[in-house]
Amino acid sequence: MRILVLGGTAWLGGKITTAALRLGHDVTALARGESGPVPDGAAFFRADRDSPDAYAAVGRQSWDAVVDVSSQPGQVRRAAEALAGCARRYIFVSSCSVADHDIPGADESAPLLPALEADVMASMETYGEAKAACEQHVLDAFGPGRAFIARPGLIAGPGDVSDRTGYWPLRFARPASPDGSVLVPDAPELATQVIDVRDLAAWLVGAAERKVSGTFNAVGEPMMLPAHLERARQAAGHTGPLVSVEPQRLADAGVNYWSGERSLPLWLPLPEYACFASRDNGAAVAAGLKLRPLAETLADVLAWEQTAGPDRERKAGLTAQEERELLAAI
Repeated sequence: MRILVLGGTAWLGGKITTAALRLGHDVTALARGESGPVPDGAAFFRADRDSPDAYAAVGRQSWDAVVDVSSQPGQVRRAAEALAGCARRYIFVSSCSVADHDIPGADESAPLLPALEADVMASMETYGEAKAACEQHVLDAFGPGRAFIARPGLIAGPGDVSDRTGYWPLRFARPASPDGSVLVPDAPELATQVIDVRDLAAWLVGAAERKVSGTFNAVGEPMMLPAHLERARQAAGHTGPLVSVEPQRLADAGVNYWSGERSLPLWLPLPEYACFASRDNGAAVAAGLKLRPLAETLADVLAWEQTAGPDRERKAGLTAQEERELLAAI
């Protein structure tokens, strides 16, 4: 197949490009080229997707599939319109954030957020609305029979520079406290749900090969936070104490949810987010999604973290000093 990956040089796009090349496909990446190198074997068109002529060169060719990971509605609309006449199908990586997260075990029929009217997502506060708009633009240009929309939740795996999935195995491997203690949130009723980036990329390429259409929750199996943390602990070989702290005490101490500075990744407030990580993945599994065990993902993430530089500036988690101060204050 001839596959055009829009943005095939960053993390997920690069994994998709690599997976397609490994299967012998002819792959072209269209990107600015600022997020990373183009995988060996792929052709490359340098283009700014906000430019009116971004698709001039690739629009004169024929493609079996286009893969798009953008969150900007204007970029997706212009790409879908420009390529509708030369591409057989459009594979769009959306997000579970487009849909209501108040329904336990929600499937793809969950109510969607209102689509963002603007072409540009100004901040992550409208991420769900922006992805909803992107989905609509794809469907408008390609129709449901030629569109494949994947809605991942949290994407995990080697190369995750968001630090949301690497924080815990790395912290268990390198406790901040001299006695090996690790601070964890006391949230036994909070679910987690991650998908390995390699499994997602392989499935997207497979969907192109099989000419699959439709909308799918591209998520892993739900797992309660304590079980997730135990797998991270086992991956790291941690045997020290766990210091479980009530959510209100963490919030009062200025610890943030999910990501960012002074945060505990994967931790979310309850009951507001009780159903956030419990999507139904049955349709995706039936459509060929294969999921590796979480333990394997976490072990591989830890190995990558240790080679990528554990002491690099991080985008999520507590610093060692912050954790020691919290442990001392409890």
